[in-house]
Formats: sequence, structure tokens, C-alpha cells
Amino acid sequence: MRILVLNADYPRFLAWLYRRQPDLENAGYAVQMAARNRSLFGLADFYSRNFTALGHTAAEVHVNNPWIQAAWAREHGMTVQAAAPSAAFGSNAVPGWLQRAVAPFKPMLRPLARKVGLSPKLDAQAEAILLAQIEDFKPDLVLNQDTFYVDSALMRRIKRIGNPILLGQIGIAPSRGEDWSVYDLLISQLAATVDYFRQRGVRAEVVHLAFEPAVLDALPAQPAQDIELSFVGTVSADHQQRIALLEAVAGRYDLKLWGNRPQTLPASSPLHHCFQGEVWGADMYQVLRRSRITLNSHIDLAGREAGNMRLFEATGVGAFLLTDFKDNLDTLFAPDREVAVWRSIDDCLKVIGRVIGDDTGRATVARAGHARTMAQHTYRHRAAEILGFVDGAREKR
Repeated sequence: MRILVLNADYPRFLAWLYRRQPDLENAGYAVQMAARNRSLFGLADFYSRNFTALGHTAAEVHVNNPWIQAAWAREHGMTVQAAAPSAAFGSNAVPGWLQRAVAPFKPMLRPLARKVGLSPKLDAQAEAILLAQIEDFKPDLVLNQDTFYVDSALMRRIKRIGNPILLGQIGIAPSRGEDWSVYDLLISQLAATVDYFRQRGVRAEVVHLAFEPAVLDALPAQPAQDIELSFVGTVSADHQQRIALLEAVAGRYDLKLWGNRPQTLPASSPLHHCFQGEVWGADMYQVLRRSRITLNSHIDLAGREAGNMRLFEATGVGAFLLTDFKDNLDTLFAPDREVAVWRSIDDCLKVIGRVIGDDTGRATVARAGHARTMAQHTYRHRAAEILGFVDGAREKR
């Protein structure tokens, strides 16, 4: 098959990427795509490279990157307006001040945008370029990994170009009011989200996130573990359990926190002295590797389900992960053997106290977690799993 994967990037990441390489925005499409993938941020080209390894023709499109999309358009004879530097912070549909305030991570932006009647979707030029890419690539399968930027209405327009199989991947609560029937298959790491779609007559399957082993080849040498305790991720109103945990840990241990500093965090919070700034891609992986212990706490809406990206990123690079216990965790990792677990804030503090000085014990768990990820949780495994579900969807068309 010919497979096209649609991605969207955090606006703050785009600003970081192009700010650190000033001439990149004027480079050709292939050069910009290579720089984007070298960053190792997010999913990079992990799906397309593994679909290709399984015998298919696959490519990625970063739908909300104005510079890379404009470069593709120019190289294919389209007239485009130049992207202003502020475009890295968002589309015309959402005011710049709102994007800058809440755009460090898309899951934070979307609920707020919906509350004020806005939608983080593509503008007319971005849509035109994407549709031209569909016509040029002629995909048999379109995997949409951002159903907010590329909504159902736009997917319906894509459907009319050659009638490809449409697959959507959704990792958070789905938007209400969307007509999901345009999709042949929807996937999510959350069983509750899969059940939501099935109840509405749309085929859906559980597919978890993963780790790309090629990341290990791209990282520098293993660094010294000079960070006692780390957390890398978002701190927001959607992470109340996470905030409570981190504040308790910060009150007792030398916690280093990499991520956004929310404006709503009370001045009295001990987390203020923990923030180290944001890290993206390769730098994020290095922080995990430098940590004697790295913490994980799922977003509140995950409920009793485990499956966020940090599970696989941390174990993939061989870090010792201390994660919140969830009902399905044992289907992914063996608790206390492949990842350490906490069941309450007090329990987390006790686990930290027990393992912080046990280098041998931490190394044993980290090695076991890494082995499990390499054996079952890579993007090669996920690509094969998705293709198996797609075969079933094709039979039912």
C-alpha cells in the first residue's frame, strides 16, 4: 500500500526548532523534513519508516508546519504566501495570544480552545496544500494522527480523492459533535475511547503508543546519572493528581522538572524552584537517561488506564521508571519488576526512599523494562498491528 501519515506539532516545538536553525525556514522540503526528524521529537518519522520496513511506501506530512508545507508547495508549482515568524505559534483560527499562553502542549490547548468556541484547525492555504499532497501521493491509506487540526470535514474531502482507507489515532477525549463515520477505523491507547466510538457504530481498536529503537542510535553516549529525580512533561489544570504528587516529592527530594511553568501555579508551590525549562526530542531522552529515577503520572482523564508516551520513552532508553499504578498496567509491563509503581502519594515517597540508594536494584528493573519495550512495544510492532486491523477494515468496505 501507499500510506500517508498526517502529523501536527506543538507550536512551541516549532518555534524552538526554527529558532535554533535560523536558515531552516528557507530550505527545501527534504532538508526541513530531515531536520524535523533528526530532532526525534514526538513521533518524528517513526510510523512511516516502519511501514516502509514492512514493505509499503510511506511518507509523513506535518500539516501545521507553515515553512515545510510552503516549501513543498513551491517545489510543486503552487503559489503560497510566506509564513510569518509568528506562525509557529498557531493557525489563524486561534488568536496568537491564546496559543502562546496555552500551547506548550496540544492537549492543554484544545479543551480551552473549545470552551471559547475556537478550533485549532488549518487555514485555507494549509488545507489546499494538504489536499494537493493527497492528490500527488495517491495514498491507499491515510493515517491521521491529529484529528483536531485535520477534522472530519477535511477528512471527508480527502476521502473524495481516490477513496483511500481513513484511519484516525486519538489519544485524548474525542471532540463532541464530530461525524466519525468518515473513518474506516479509529485507534486509541485508551479502551474507554475505543468503547466511545464503538457505541456510535464506528469500528475502533486499542493500539498503544511505542518506542522507536533507532532513537538509541541517534543519541550521544550514555551520560552520567547526575539527576537524582526527574519529571518531564506537562503541568496544567488537567493534571491535578500529577501536581499533588510532584509537590509532595519536591518537598522531600531534589526534584528536577522539565516542562512548561503554568501561570496558574500558586506562588506558594514548591515546584517553582524545580523547573529547568522545556526539552524536546533528543534532549528529552538525555534527561531521562541522566536520571536515577524518573517519575510518571498520567493525565487525570486517563482514569484507571495506563498508556502514555512516557512509559515507552523512559523504558526504551533504559531509564528507571516510577509510574502510577493502573488497572491495565500489567498488560504492558510487570509492576515492580519492569517498572516501579506507586499507588498513592505516600507510597511514591516510600518507594523513592527505598530505591534511591539501591543502584543495583534500579539497574535490574531498568534493564527488564527496556527488554520488555524492545520485545513488545516498538513502532515496528505497532505498525504491524495497525496493518492487521486495516486488512480487516478493507474486507468490510
